[in-house]
Amino acid sequence: MARIRKRRRRRFFPLVFPALLLAVLAAAGITAASSLLKKAEDNYYNSAYPLKYSELVTEYCKDYQVDEALVYAVIKNESGFQPDAVSNVDARGLMQIQGPTLEWAVYREKEDAQVTADDLFDPEVNVKYGVYLLSLFLDEFKTPDVALCAYHAGWGNVKKWLQDPDYSSDGESLQVIPFGDTNAYVSRVLETRDIYQELYELPTY
Repeated sequence: MARIRKRRRRRFFPLVFPALLLAVLAAAGITAASSLLKKAEDNYYNSAYPLKYSELVTEYCKDYQVDEALVYAVIKNESGFQPDAVSNVDARGLMQIQGPTLEWAVYREKEDAQVTADDLFDPEVNVKYGVYLLSLFLDEFKTPDVALCAYHAGWGNVKKWLQDPDYSSDGESLQVIPFGDTNAYVSRVLETRDIYQELYELPTY
């Protein structure tokens, strides 16, 4: 059983430290070194937190009213932006969706879409239904942390946890996440989301 980790307010230390170092170098008159360090810093963050598949993310986040930073964070943590990624439970593609979950999403959206599990390797199919799933969980569970629990551990598990006073005091929020891997996942995704938002000031809905 894992208690939800509280994210430290200094979570942006990797962002703040290079800026402080730049200020020190600039004050010392080392402008060339400062410029090189700034370029290296920009290259690092662009590489570590890319905006790949931005057209798809922007389109479907707008359609389903989901914050872009959250979707980029899910993609980064789920697949590292690898569209051919497959997990040990056969979750597939950028946002790591299983075949039965795809079928459920298509049913919920009331679309006559002819898509199969193999189509999850198509970035557009994957992002569309990944964002749609997030929108369903956000609508039902209201907060990103509980919605991410549902995305990672399943809707049914979260419904049970919310009804258990050992995990939830109000039936809406989770003070304890029983699955340690889900607890760690939620913390990672929320921290990554905050970094994306800090770096790029992405649209929110």
